[in-house]
Amino acid sequence: MVTLEDYKGQTPAWCPGCGNHSILKVFKEALVELAIEPGTFVIVSGIGQAGKFPHYLRCNAFNGLHGRTLPVATGIKLSSHDMLVIAVAGDGDCYGEGGNHLIHAIRRNIGVKLFVHDNQIYGLTKGQASPTSIEGMKTKTQPFGVLSEPLNPLSLAVALDCSFVARAYAGDQEHLKFIIKEAIRHRGFSLVDILQPCVTFNKVNTYGWYQKRVYHIEEGYNERDRFVAFEKSLEWGEKIPLGIIYRNERPTFEERMPVIKDRPLIEQEFDFEEVKKRIDSTLGEFY
Repeated sequence: MVTLEDYKGQTPAWCPGCGNHSILKVFKEALVELAIEPGTFVIVSGIGQAGKFPHYLRCNAFNGLHGRTLPVATGIKLSSHDMLVIAVAGDGDCYGEGGNHLIHAIRRNIGVKLFVHDNQIYGLTKGQASPTSIEGMKTKTQPFGVLSEPLNPLSLAVALDCSFVARAYAGDQEHLKFIIKEAIRHRGFSLVDILQPCVTFNKVNTYGWYQKRVYHIEEGYNERDRFVAFEKSLEWGEKIPLGIIYRNERPTFEERMPVIKDRPLIEQEFDFEEVKKRIDSTLGEFY
């Protein structure tokens, strides 16, 4: 039987009070409740405080370049599509440097579960505005305040017909655990935007600020109605909805790939001599 001790990793170096601590705790609890063994899944992360996430639990991990979490996760999923592949990123890492990769991962519906630690600031590099920083926020690199409108990742995802779109909050642990479990169980691509305070650099979006605004989506909400979901995704400010914004069932990218449909790529036969012959033959055409 899996226990929390099975996931024990390095001691976190995050600031005391950082929302990442709650996310890590709840994530491990969700894995235990889903009976997922540490060696049966992989976490891919990029650069940033969220990028340190897989260091702090026991699992297969790949720590890559800034904004390049999803290409690596996609490659792993296509080579071993029976494995649970999780991607973890910050709002800057995913929505800034990695925004183009997010668009195409959604479009493909690759079976990767993406959890974005959204603290609306660049924490690792000491407090620059991120794509989700609210307009007017003053930072070290925006002394006159952020001049651009913040990116709305949930509206973007619903507009692209992402098959699972949800928002959670690090200060609401039981609800966060529910969302994490639902995202992992989902068959296609999952995007979970997790609101979390940065107690060091973001003095606007604090625990108190969120606590006055977040609410659970009401019972009876139709999460499969795309038009309703888009309208719900636009709510921000005095009221911020938490829950599954949108969900649909459509074929995954790996299911539509004929070469791997019946058997994972890593289990298929590989003839090195045949590959060498083909490479030599191709090179011969150029020399």
